[in-house]
Amino acid sequence: MVVTDADGRLLFCSPAEPASCADITHARKLGLVNLLADGPAVEILADAGYQGLGAQTGGRVVTPPHRKFKKNPPEWYEEIHQRRRKAHSSRRIRVEHGIGHMKNWRSLARHHGRREHMSDILQAVAGLLSHQQTATAASGTQW
Repeated sequence: MVVTDADGRLLFCSPAEPASCADITHARKLGLVNLLADGPAVEILADAGYQGLGAQTGGRVVTPPHRKFKKNPPEWYEEIHQRRRKAHSSRRIRVEHGIGHMKNWRSLARHHGRREHMSDILQAVAGLLSHQQTATAASGTQW
């Protein structure tokens, strides 16, 4: 799980799970639900893997709209649904760019090592990227 600010700068990167784990389960294990329910009023733009957290966090986690009609949706519904998904995607694009900056690091893009080491590699890349973004922001140049 990766958290960025509104400009796509890396704020937090969680350790990797040792096995396959759903996004929402990982967020619950990390205590994100409790933190957001009792913490400051922030808005987190999440992908569809976190659907359901919005209700548990008082609306602080915003996910793409859930499809109400799976079969034979009315024509008016399809247009509204697409418009809402596009609006969410437009707001979330900077988050995706922040995640993309992490994936550009060769150690993550071409990881062929053991899965046990992935968490350490993720944390190291996240630290280096955060430092790079801070230094770039301080010097006033864009990357």
